[in-house]
Amino acid sequence: KLNIGVDTIQHGVEGLVYLLTESSKLMASIPFRKECGDTLRRCLISEVDFQDSIHVLGFSDELNKSLLQLYLDNRKEIRSILGELAPRLPSYHSLEWRLDVQLASRSLRQQIKPAVTMKLHLNQNEDQTAQVLQTDPATLLHLIQQLEQALGEMKMNHCRRIVRNMK
Repeated sequence: KLNIGVDTIQHGVEGLVYLLTESSKLMASIPFRKECGDTLRRCLISEVDFQDSIHVLGFSDELNKSLLQLYLDNRKEIRSILGELAPRLPSYHSLEWRLDVQLASRSLRQQIKPAVTMKLHLNQNEDQTAQVLQTDPATLLHLIQQLEQALGEMKMNHCRRIVRNMK
């Protein structure tokens, strides 16, 4: 009826879905005041970014305004749907640990072989699961250093901004 190929319509719909979902994912919720004539109004940085993003596609101004309005009308709903589709990761509940030291074996009489055994209890939805991990102290120290480095990076402004926008 439209005299357009099925592939063209499919690619157009996929492109529109991609544009709206990616824009909603990257939506910044930092309001700023913009002077419009003699009044000040609140605008979202994401509106300006969205307009800049679609401007390079070469569409007419009327189509750009229609896409912007479509985006503004549906961005909260798109974000809520994307939030529901996000995988539910397990969360920490508790940790049990034990230090085992093998002092000797049949073949080696004076051998010291330490091992740290940990039982990590996790909550996922309403279920509790447990993971048993065993490592040597050197690897455990390296893991602790890496986790402390990751926590340090989470305190940086860039990471805080990303986490805030993900919520």
